[in-house]
Amino acid sequence: MLDFSILTDHFGTYLTGLGQTVYASVLALAGSFLLGTLLAVFRITPAKPLRWIGTAYVEFVRNIPLLLVVFLFFLGLPPLGVVLSPFACGTLGLTVYTAAFIAEAVRAGILSVPKGQMEAARSSGLSYGMSMRLIVLPQAVKIVIPPLNNQFINLIKNSSILSVISGFDLMFYADRIASETFVIFSTYIFAGLFYLLLTVPLSFATGWLERRLARND
Repeated sequence: MLDFSILTDHFGTYLTGLGQTVYASVLALAGSFLLGTLLAVFRITPAKPLRWIGTAYVEFVRNIPLLLVVFLFFLGLPPLGVVLSPFACGTLGLTVYTAAFIAEAVRAGILSVPKGQMEAARSSGLSYGMSMRLIVLPQAVKIVIPPLNNQFINLIKNSSILSVISGFDLMFYADRIASETFVIFSTYIFAGLFYLLLTVPLSFATGWLERRLARND
């Protein structure tokens, strides 16, 4: 049975962690989308050095654990003289990690746009960069909304990695409540419900956006 006193007695603590999780997720969502889109363009650009950079980044980051990426910032930067807060390290790790997966989703969307779109844009006098930004990318993003939604939801859930380095997120405070009360099951069930408050509305909002864009085509 759930111990609802855990929720009522520690509701403010849960909300504090939820606010930090939302903050980290929003920053990482914006950063990973921008970086992932740039990497996707790198992967299909005619310039070979940029293609190599994009491919190396995606293949390396996708094949290592998220925890290792976070530790690269949390433990690897201080010896270089760069000291960031645990929150910043966790958010940067989330951004760098998620960007690799978003890059693959956006690249698939770019490749699904008819090649004639780029050719028509270039023939009208637009540069490659402008053609990609104004013509191809808007169409590609509309195509890949469902996989992007999956990556955004994964990012929110992966934000719990901040608790490992004391990032003061929702899971960090859930760990603190559990250690103080010794009520394990209820504490983490309520933490899971707070994560659902973030992911379920995001899923519905993305579905609504996808249907609206489909009607406008």
